[in-house]
Amino acid sequence: MNRCAALLFSALLSPCLASAAKRPPAVAGGFYPGDAAELAKMVEGLLAATQAPKLGAPVIALLVPHAGYAFSAPVQAVGYKAASDSYDVVAVFGAAHALRVPAAALYDIETFQTPLGDVPVDRNLTARLLQDKALFQDLPQAHAREHSVEVQLPFLIKRLRPGFKLLPILMNNDDPEVCARVGKAVAGALKGKKALIVVSSDLSHFPAGPLASKVDRATLLALERLDPDFFRRTSRILMGRGEKGLECTYCGEAGLLAAMSAARALGADRGSLLLYTNSAQTPLGESSRAVGYAAMAFIKSGKPPASEILLSPAQKKRLLKEARDVISLALEGKDIEQALDADPALNLPSAAFVTLTEDGRLRGCIGTTEAQMTLKDSVAYGAYSAAFKDTRFRPVTKEELAKIHIEISMLSPSRPVKSHERIVPVKNGVILSQGARSGLFLPQVWEQLPKKEDFLAELCSQKAGLPTDCWKDPKTEFRVFTVAAFEEGQ
Repeated sequence: MNRCAALLFSALLSPCLASAAKRPPAVAGGFYPGDAAELAKMVEGLLAATQAPKLGAPVIALLVPHAGYAFSAPVQAVGYKAASDSYDVVAVFGAAHALRVPAAALYDIETFQTPLGDVPVDRNLTARLLQDKALFQDLPQAHAREHSVEVQLPFLIKRLRPGFKLLPILMNNDDPEVCARVGKAVAGALKGKKALIVVSSDLSHFPAGPLASKVDRATLLALERLDPDFFRRTSRILMGRGEKGLECTYCGEAGLLAAMSAARALGADRGSLLLYTNSAQTPLGESSRAVGYAAMAFIKSGKPPASEILLSPAQKKRLLKEARDVISLALEGKDIEQALDADPALNLPSAAFVTLTEDGRLRGCIGTTEAQMTLKDSVAYGAYSAAFKDTRFRPVTKEELAKIHIEISMLSPSRPVKSHERIVPVKNGVILSQGARSGLFLPQVWEQLPKKEDFLAELCSQKAGLPTDCWKDPKTEFRVFTVAAFEEGQ
């Protein structure tokens, strides 16, 4: 289970469940006002004060927070103003904080009660989904004290016209394949209906405010691609850095992954960030212990986002300086501190190689073939390794650093090809492998070895330590990739 999903309400699960017909409010008077008049005034006021964003495309799904209204209700209001005011059904993917859920927990009950009135559950959709016993279960105990669906209901009641029904879904499964299957099943059930998908999740828990902003801005930028794999990789890499206080990036990650798959199946192609803040930026928040909140719309724009990190000239210059600074600091015997960058694009996952040349001759070249670090970290790793760990060359010295020229190559994800005949000279970088041995040439090597036979022969012998004709061997495997390269002086 996501660590954050167990932090808030693990002690609140009660054996006393709702009646067979209605689920009473569990957090009214706590997360939001329990008095109907006060609650209505608050929600109506926030919605009235919020201008509907101009997206120019249909909204398929929303990401909104589920914290106490004192912290995150203004962000919720921005999210809901992006949606239409009329739906047949609203599917809310919430985080199951109190109970381990194998896949997805539904609630086959008539209504959810709120101080503002009852919200009927779409029992027909619930019954249809419950037929898939591998993915869906009727788990009243998961919903009994859970707040992540409940806190969305006052906004739905005040934003939407009467008549919509609720499909409450709670998740905390860590398996992305299970999440994708749940999402596709929900999309299949919603197809043909006027439906809105709502993801109820807060973001980072509990770093200091400035760090929360860096982490959240990176994951939100990744989320704009609406690519579950890329988003999840971003979160895992950021978590793997061991940042102080960071318990998780999204407490509702499972529901978010499922909702992304559902939204894509229903036509969404990108995410559009509407508003971001964190609790440290609110009057009641603590600067040393923050939770992130965002509103994002998943829209059907017809213009999907780029599948690679596109850098501006200023960002490229920053990374080149970073590479040079890493080498310079190492030569001076100083510690190299790799903090997350203020620019979220540099905190996205990327494989990268750093190439050093001196008077036009190769002086070192090392990098990563898969995105296992942030882009900034990959560049730092490649720069240090190319300067001091490339066994083909002696380590770079202080005296020659000024003569060193630096080039950075950002690698696309590699993909397998059936044979060397599918390799495109100049365009493709190549990873060649046979058994435990492998080697890589960047596309830039085609400049020195323009003939495919020479290129592959050198790759076999120089990089993989195999016979020069190993590329002809049926047992040899090939993967190709492309690069976005930039260098000093451009």
